[in-house]
Amino acid sequence: MAEIHPISPNVRIDKRGNVHIPRKNKIRRFNAVDFVLLLILTILAVLIVYPFYNAVLVSFVPNTVYKRYEGIMLIPPEFTWEAYEFTFKSALIWYGFKNSIINTIAGTAYNMTLTILCAYCLTKRNLPGMKLIRVIIIFTMYFNGGLIPYYLLIRDLHLMDTLWSYFLPTGITIYYMLIISNYFKSLPPALEESAKIDGATDIRILWSVTLPLSLPLLATFTLYYAVERWNEWYNAMIFCKSVDKWPLQNVLRTIINDVNMLATQNIPGEAKPDIQGDSIKMSSIIISMAPIMCLYPFLQRYFLSGLTLGAVKE
Repeated sequence: MAEIHPISPNVRIDKRGNVHIPRKNKIRRFNAVDFVLLLILTILAVLIVYPFYNAVLVSFVPNTVYKRYEGIMLIPPEFTWEAYEFTFKSALIWYGFKNSIINTIAGTAYNMTLTILCAYCLTKRNLPGMKLIRVIIIFTMYFNGGLIPYYLLIRDLHLMDTLWSYFLPTGITIYYMLIISNYFKSLPPALEESAKIDGATDIRILWSVTLPLSLPLLATFTLYYAVERWNEWYNAMIFCKSVDKWPLQNVLRTIINDVNMLATQNIPGEAKPDIQGDSIKMSSIIISMAPIMCLYPFLQRYFLSGLTLGAVKE
Protein backbone atom coordinates (compact mmCIF):
# COMPACT_ATOMS: atom_id res chain seq x y z
CA MET A 1 0.00 0.00 0.00
CA ALA A 2 1.30 3.45 -0.90
CA GLU A 3 2.18 5.78 1.96
CA ILE A 4 1.15 9.46 2.10
CA HIS A 5 3.95 11.99 2.10
CA PRO A 6 4.04 13.77 5.51
CA ILE A 7 4.44 17.26 3.99
CA SER A 8 2.37 17.07 0.82
CA PRO A 9 -0.76 14.87 1.09
CA ASN A 10 -1.05 14.59 -2.70
CA VAL A 11 2.36 12.93 -3.02
CA ARG A 12 2.40 9.15 -2.39
CA ILE A 13 5.31 6.75 -1.81
CA ASP A 14 5.00 3.09 -2.86
CA LYS A 15 6.66 0.05 -1.22
CA ARG A 16 9.77 0.39 -3.33
CA GLY A 17 10.27 3.99 -2.20
CA ASN A 18 9.26 5.55 -5.52
CA VAL A 19 7.60 8.93 -5.22
CA HIS A 20 4.42 9.45 -7.27
CA ILE A 21 3.40 13.04 -7.92
CA PRO A 22 -0.08 13.36 -9.42
CA ARG A 23 -0.29 15.27 -12.66
CA LYS A 24 -2.29 18.45 -12.66
CA ASN A 25 -5.23 18.54 -14.97
CA LYS A 26 -4.37 21.31 -17.40
CA ILE A 27 -7.82 21.26 -19.00
CA ARG A 28 -9.99 23.82 -17.28
CA ARG A 29 -13.75 23.71 -17.60
CA PHE A 30 -15.39 26.27 -19.84
CA ASN A 31 -17.53 28.31 -17.47
CA ALA A 32 -19.93 31.23 -17.87
CA VAL A 33 -17.22 33.88 -17.44
CA ASP A 34 -15.22 32.33 -20.27
CA PHE A 35 -18.30 32.33 -22.47
CA VAL A 36 -18.96 36.03 -21.82
CA LEU A 37 -15.33 36.94 -22.52
CA LEU A 38 -15.32 34.88 -25.72
CA LEU A 39 -18.54 36.55 -26.85
CA ILE A 40 -17.18 40.04 -26.19
CA LEU A 41 -13.90 39.31 -27.99
CA THR A 42 -15.79 37.82 -30.94
CA ILE A 43 -17.97 40.92 -31.26
CA LEU A 44 -14.90 43.17 -31.08
CA ALA A 45 -13.12 41.06 -33.71
CA VAL A 46 -16.10 41.35 -36.07
CA LEU A 47 -16.28 45.12 -35.53
CA ILE A 48 -12.59 45.39 -36.40
CA VAL A 49 -12.41 42.96 -39.32
CA TYR A 50 -15.68 43.66 -41.10
CA PRO A 51 -14.93 47.28 -42.20
CA PHE A 52 -11.74 46.08 -43.85
CA TYR A 53 -13.55 43.09 -45.39
CA ASN A 54 -16.31 45.39 -46.66
CA ALA A 55 -13.74 47.78 -48.15
CA VAL A 56 -12.18 44.89 -50.09
CA LEU A 57 -15.59 43.79 -51.38
CA VAL A 58 -16.62 47.31 -52.41
CA SER A 59 -13.39 47.68 -54.39
CA PHE A 60 -14.27 44.56 -56.41
CA VAL A 61 -17.98 45.04 -57.12
CA PRO A 62 -19.66 47.14 -59.85
CA ASN A 63 -21.24 50.42 -58.88
CA THR A 64 -24.77 49.07 -59.47
CA VAL A 65 -24.22 46.19 -57.05
CA TYR A 66 -22.81 48.55 -54.45
CA LYS A 67 -25.87 50.80 -54.66
CA ARG A 68 -28.22 47.82 -54.57
CA TYR A 69 -26.74 46.54 -51.28
CA GLU A 70 -26.21 50.08 -49.97
CA GLY A 71 -22.55 49.36 -49.25
CA ILE A 72 -23.20 46.50 -46.82
CA MET A 73 -22.71 42.97 -48.11
CA LEU A 74 -21.23 39.62 -47.15
CA ILE A 75 -20.93 37.77 -50.47
CA PRO A 76 -21.45 39.96 -53.56
CA PRO A 77 -23.06 38.33 -56.61
CA GLU A 78 -20.41 39.53 -59.09
CA PHE A 79 -16.88 40.88 -59.19
CA THR A 80 -15.05 43.31 -61.44
CA TRP A 81 -11.53 44.72 -61.74
CA GLU A 82 -12.66 48.05 -63.19
CA ALA A 83 -11.74 50.11 -60.13
CA TYR A 84 -8.19 48.74 -60.03
CA GLU A 85 -7.83 49.07 -63.79
CA PHE A 86 -8.90 52.71 -63.60
CA THR A 87 -6.43 53.39 -60.76
CA PHE A 88 -3.45 51.64 -62.36
CA LYS A 89 -4.07 53.26 -65.76
CA SER A 90 -2.88 56.54 -64.29
CA ALA A 91 0.81 57.11 -65.02
CA LEU A 92 1.17 58.93 -61.71
CA ILE A 93 0.44 55.78 -59.71
CA TRP A 94 3.80 54.26 -60.67
CA TYR A 95 5.65 57.46 -59.80
CA GLY A 96 3.84 57.39 -56.47
CA PHE A 97 4.89 53.79 -55.77
CA LYS A 98 8.51 54.54 -56.66
CA ASN A 99 8.69 57.67 -54.52
CA SER A 100 6.96 56.03 -51.55
CA ILE A 101 9.26 52.99 -51.69
CA ILE A 102 12.34 55.24 -51.81
CA ASN A 103 10.98 57.37 -48.99
CA THR A 104 10.13 54.31 -46.86
CA ILE A 105 13.46 52.51 -47.28
CA ALA A 106 15.77 55.54 -47.10
CA GLY A 107 13.66 57.36 -44.50
CA THR A 108 13.33 54.38 -42.17
CA ALA A 109 17.08 53.66 -42.31
CA TYR A 110 17.82 57.35 -41.69
CA ASN A 111 15.34 57.62 -38.80
CA MET A 112 16.49 54.43 -37.07
CA THR A 113 20.18 55.34 -37.41
CA LEU A 114 19.72 58.76 -35.82
CA THR A 115 17.33 57.42 -33.17
CA ILE A 116 19.66 54.60 -32.09
CA LEU A 117 22.73 56.85 -31.97
CA CYS A 118 20.92 59.54 -29.99
CA ALA A 119 19.38 56.98 -27.61
CA TYR A 120 22.77 55.38 -26.98
CA CYS A 121 24.44 58.75 -26.33
CA LEU A 122 21.83 59.62 -23.71
CA THR A 123 22.79 56.51 -21.73
CA LYS A 124 26.22 58.04 -21.01
CA ARG A 125 25.46 59.83 -17.74
CA ASN A 126 29.11 60.64 -17.08
CA LEU A 127 29.35 63.02 -20.05
CA PRO A 128 29.25 66.73 -19.07
CA GLY A 129 25.99 68.53 -19.79
CA MET A 130 24.07 65.34 -20.59
CA LYS A 131 21.12 66.25 -18.35
CA LEU A 132 20.80 69.64 -20.05
CA ILE A 133 20.96 68.03 -23.49
CA ARG A 134 18.23 65.59 -22.48
CA VAL A 135 16.00 68.44 -21.26
CA ILE A 136 16.53 70.36 -24.53
CA ILE A 137 15.63 67.28 -26.57
CA ILE A 138 12.47 66.63 -24.54
CA PHE A 139 11.55 70.33 -24.89
CA THR A 140 11.15 69.81 -28.65
CA MET A 141 8.37 67.26 -27.99
CA TYR A 142 6.07 70.04 -26.78
CA PHE A 143 7.24 73.17 -28.61
CA ASN A 144 8.34 73.85 -32.18
CA GLY A 145 9.08 76.86 -34.35
CA GLY A 146 5.82 76.76 -36.29
CA LEU A 147 4.97 76.21 -39.93
CA ILE A 148 6.41 79.41 -41.42
CA PRO A 149 9.93 79.01 -39.92
CA TYR A 150 9.75 75.34 -40.92
CA TYR A 151 8.99 76.29 -44.53
CA LEU A 152 11.73 78.95 -44.60
CA LEU A 153 14.25 76.45 -43.24
CA ILE A 154 13.46 73.90 -45.95
CA ARG A 155 13.67 76.62 -48.59
CA ASP A 156 17.04 77.90 -47.35
CA LEU A 157 18.42 74.36 -47.26
CA HIS A 158 17.44 74.00 -50.96
CA LEU A 159 15.24 70.99 -50.24
CA MET A 160 12.19 72.34 -52.02
CA ASP A 161 10.69 70.03 -54.65
CA THR A 162 13.00 67.14 -53.72
CA LEU A 163 12.50 63.75 -52.14
CA TRP A 164 14.88 64.76 -49.36
CA SER A 165 12.23 67.07 -47.91
CA TYR A 166 10.05 64.06 -47.04
CA PHE A 167 12.25 62.54 -44.32
CA LEU A 168 15.30 64.75 -43.62
CA PRO A 169 13.35 67.30 -41.52
CA THR A 170 11.88 64.54 -39.32
CA GLY A 171 15.03 62.68 -38.33
CA ILE A 172 13.99 61.55 -34.84
CA THR A 173 10.71 60.93 -33.08
CA ILE A 174 11.60 61.91 -29.51
CA TYR A 175 9.07 59.55 -27.93
CA TYR A 176 10.55 56.54 -29.75
CA MET A 177 14.08 57.63 -28.91
CA LEU A 178 13.35 57.93 -25.18
CA ILE A 179 11.85 54.44 -25.03
CA ILE A 180 14.86 52.95 -26.80
CA SER A 181 17.23 54.92 -24.57
CA ASN A 182 15.50 53.67 -21.42
CA TYR A 183 15.81 50.11 -22.62
CA PHE A 184 19.51 50.57 -23.36
CA LYS A 185 19.94 51.80 -19.77
CA SER A 186 18.19 48.71 -18.42
CA LEU A 187 20.81 46.36 -19.90
CA PRO A 188 23.35 45.04 -17.35
CA PRO A 189 26.32 47.43 -17.06
CA ALA A 190 28.63 44.43 -16.69
CA LEU A 191 28.21 43.64 -20.39
CA GLU A 192 29.60 47.03 -21.41
CA GLU A 193 32.34 46.90 -18.78
CA SER A 194 33.55 43.49 -19.94
CA ALA A 195 33.57 44.68 -23.55
CA LYS A 196 35.65 47.72 -22.58
CA ILE A 197 38.13 45.47 -20.77
CA ASP A 198 38.56 43.58 -24.06
CA GLY A 199 39.34 46.91 -25.76
CA ALA A 200 35.99 47.53 -27.50
CA THR A 201 35.06 51.09 -28.41
CA ASP A 202 31.61 52.60 -27.86
CA ILE A 203 30.63 52.00 -31.48
CA ARG A 204 31.79 48.38 -31.20
CA ILE A 205 29.83 47.92 -27.98
CA LEU A 206 26.72 49.41 -29.57
CA TRP A 207 27.02 47.20 -32.66
CA SER A 208 28.09 43.91 -31.06
CA VAL A 209 26.47 44.02 -27.60
CA THR A 210 23.60 46.49 -27.34
CA LEU A 211 21.88 46.08 -30.71
CA PRO A 212 21.74 42.24 -30.71
CA LEU A 213 20.04 42.37 -27.29
CA SER A 214 17.50 44.94 -28.52
CA LEU A 215 16.25 43.33 -31.73
CA PRO A 216 12.56 43.00 -30.69
CA LEU A 217 12.41 46.64 -29.62
CA LEU A 218 14.24 47.87 -32.72
CA ALA A 219 12.02 45.80 -35.02
CA THR A 220 8.93 47.35 -33.41
CA PHE A 221 10.06 50.92 -33.98
CA THR A 222 11.36 50.08 -37.44
CA LEU A 223 7.79 49.10 -38.31
CA TYR A 224 6.47 52.33 -36.75
CA TYR A 225 8.88 54.44 -38.76
CA ALA A 226 8.17 52.49 -41.95
CA VAL A 227 4.42 53.10 -41.58
CA GLU A 228 5.01 56.82 -41.00
CA ARG A 229 7.27 57.14 -44.03
CA TRP A 230 4.91 55.13 -46.23
CA ASN A 231 1.96 57.32 -45.23
CA GLU A 232 3.91 60.53 -45.80
CA TRP A 233 1.84 63.20 -47.53
CA TYR A 234 2.05 66.42 -45.49
CA ASN A 235 5.60 67.42 -46.43
CA ALA A 236 4.94 66.52 -50.06
CA MET A 237 1.85 68.73 -50.11
CA ILE A 238 3.79 71.72 -48.73
CA PHE A 239 7.24 71.40 -50.31
CA CYS A 240 6.82 69.44 -53.56
CA LYS A 241 5.20 70.91 -56.67
CA SER A 242 6.31 68.35 -59.28
CA VAL A 243 3.65 65.65 -59.58
CA ASP A 244 6.22 63.05 -60.65
CA LYS A 245 7.83 63.41 -57.21
CA TRP A 246 4.66 62.96 -55.20
CA PRO A 247 4.39 59.93 -52.90
CA LEU A 248 1.62 57.39 -53.32
CA GLN A 249 -0.74 59.01 -50.82
CA ASN A 250 -0.81 62.31 -52.69
CA VAL A 251 -1.26 60.55 -56.03
CA LEU A 252 -4.22 58.52 -54.75
CA ARG A 253 -5.73 61.68 -53.28
CA THR A 254 -5.47 63.34 -56.70
CA ILE A 255 -7.11 60.37 -58.42
CA ILE A 256 -9.98 60.36 -55.93
CA ASN A 257 -10.47 64.11 -56.35
CA ASP A 258 -10.61 63.68 -60.14
CA VAL A 259 -13.20 60.93 -59.76
CA ASN A 260 -15.33 63.09 -57.46
CA MET A 261 -15.09 66.01 -59.88
CA LEU A 262 -16.23 63.87 -62.83
CA ALA A 263 -19.06 62.40 -60.78
CA THR A 264 -20.44 65.84 -59.85
CA GLN A 265 -20.10 67.50 -63.25
CA ASN A 266 -23.29 68.36 -65.10
CA ILE A 267 -22.84 66.01 -68.05
CA PRO A 268 -25.75 64.53 -70.07
CA GLY A 269 -26.67 61.00 -69.06
CA GLU A 270 -25.43 59.19 -72.17
CA ALA A 271 -22.15 61.12 -72.36
CA LYS A 272 -21.40 60.90 -68.66
CA PRO A 273 -18.79 58.19 -67.95
CA ASP A 274 -19.67 55.36 -65.60
CA ILE A 275 -17.31 56.23 -62.75
CA GLN A 276 -17.01 53.68 -59.96
CA GLY A 277 -16.49 56.38 -57.35
CA ASP A 278 -16.78 54.36 -54.14
CA SER A 279 -15.03 51.35 -55.65
CA ILE A 280 -12.08 53.54 -56.68
CA LYS A 281 -11.88 55.02 -53.18
CA MET A 282 -11.79 51.57 -51.60
CA SER A 283 -9.30 50.25 -54.14
CA SER A 284 -7.04 53.20 -53.31
CA ILE A 285 -7.22 52.26 -49.64
CA ILE A 286 -6.31 48.64 -50.40
CA ILE A 287 -3.43 49.71 -52.67
CA SER A 288 -1.97 51.98 -49.99
CA MET A 289 -2.35 49.37 -47.22
CA ALA A 290 -1.12 46.27 -49.07
CA PRO A 291 2.68 46.87 -48.90
CA ILE A 292 2.66 47.52 -45.14
CA MET A 293 0.42 44.49 -44.59
CA CYS A 294 2.96 42.38 -46.48
CA LEU A 295 5.78 43.78 -44.33
CA TYR A 296 4.09 43.15 -40.99
CA PRO A 297 4.31 39.29 -40.93
CA PHE A 298 8.10 39.43 -41.15
CA LEU A 299 8.28 41.58 -38.00
CA GLN A 300 5.35 40.04 -36.12
CA ARG A 301 7.47 37.75 -33.94
CA TYR A 302 9.37 40.78 -32.66
CA PHE A 303 6.42 43.13 -32.53
CA LEU A 304 4.52 41.89 -29.46
CA SER A 305 7.60 41.35 -27.33
CA GLY A 306 9.05 44.71 -28.34
CA LEU A 307 6.02 46.77 -27.35
CA THR A 308 6.85 46.71 -23.61
CA LEU A 309 10.61 46.22 -23.59
CA GLY A 310 11.32 49.93 -23.42
CA ALA A 311 8.72 50.62 -20.75
CA VAL A 312 11.20 50.41 -17.89
CA LYS A 313 11.49 52.93 -15.10
CA GLU A 314 14.56 55.09 -15.33
